[in-house]
Amino acid sequence: MRRITPLRILAPSVAVLSLLAFLIASATVFNPDASTPSSVALAQKAATQDRQSQKVTLTRLEGKVRVEIDGELFTEYLYKGHNKPILYPVVGPQGIQMTRNFPMKGGVPGEAPDHPHHRSLWYTHGSVNGIDFWGEKSESGKTIHDTFLELREGDQGIIEAFNKWVSADGQVQCTDTRRLTFHVIDGAKAIDYDVTLRASEGRVTLGDTKEGTMGIRTHPNLRLKNDPEDGVTTANGHALNSAGDRDFDLWGKKAKWVDYWGKIEGKTVGVAIFDHPDNPRHPTWWHARAYGLIAANAFGKHNFEKTPRGEGDFVIEAGRTARFRFRFVFHEGDAEAGKVAWHYHQFAEHASSPQDQGGN
Repeated sequence: MRRITPLRILAPSVAVLSLLAFLIASATVFNPDASTPSSVALAQKAATQDRQSQKVTLTRLEGKVRVEIDGELFTEYLYKGHNKPILYPVVGPQGIQMTRNFPMKGGVPGEAPDHPHHRSLWYTHGSVNGIDFWGEKSESGKTIHDTFLELREGDQGIIEAFNKWVSADGQVQCTDTRRLTFHVIDGAKAIDYDVTLRASEGRVTLGDTKEGTMGIRTHPNLRLKNDPEDGVTTANGHALNSAGDRDFDLWGKKAKWVDYWGKIEGKTVGVAIFDHPDNPRHPTWWHARAYGLIAANAFGKHNFEKTPRGEGDFVIEAGRTARFRFRFVFHEGDAEAGKVAWHYHQFAEHASSPQDQGGN
């Protein structure tokens, strides 16, 4: 096992250093009660905590990169052994796992063994030049990891990788560069998922289908309904989007963000997914199901709005690119307690630099 050398070392803030210097200079008598920390000791502890807080480390292992925050597992980026790169597991507030185990780990009580292509957290699409990259059949395409462009740790962890989208007969359809950023925002763990699709082999058409694109399959407790026949009996989830739609009314609607929450291990936790305002066709449609699938999909107009098939097709001309940015926030409480609207504003206000948006 090889640990990546940190490229950035956190330093205490100027304010903390100034406070520490003032306390040291002005302190003439230390607290005589050894069981009560002195003001200097408290200031030193605060400075140390400031340096060490939110430390993200990356560990390169066989076929995956392990992501830890302050020494605790957050997720692993699995780039081998699956039809596409995935994040699994994903550990949220208070050490609670936020995504389904199946099919990476089978036989977990309370989990439905359906849709084996729903692998924790992933990005792909069900029609790329007519080829299904969403499903996992013999004729399906695969997104194949080629190389890492950057691995960085510090106050944020960054994984940037170059991938090839390859059909079952070995033909490259397009390529992508995806940059994943792992960090903590106001106490909530977050993942920024930034994908630039490139029509490197010629014209690319992302087809009009609901089967896509930026997806997560949640822990079964966050489902909106149970399915006893498939062993799911603990579902207690609720859902809300930025337009005010709730629960079963989210599917096929356009929204800036979607949030699912519920009780897991007796604690209320949730996951919010944000569509960046610079994304093509923002706000996106949501393939958000009662059984725990949540996917941002800017291409499935035919399914979502009952329009003629093909109206949702998105074309990237040869040599051009299209960029899509998303953020996942894993929070405590419901959408209000988790400050989902505030988190979205923080995400949206950071406009992207000019990008080649070659699609339509």
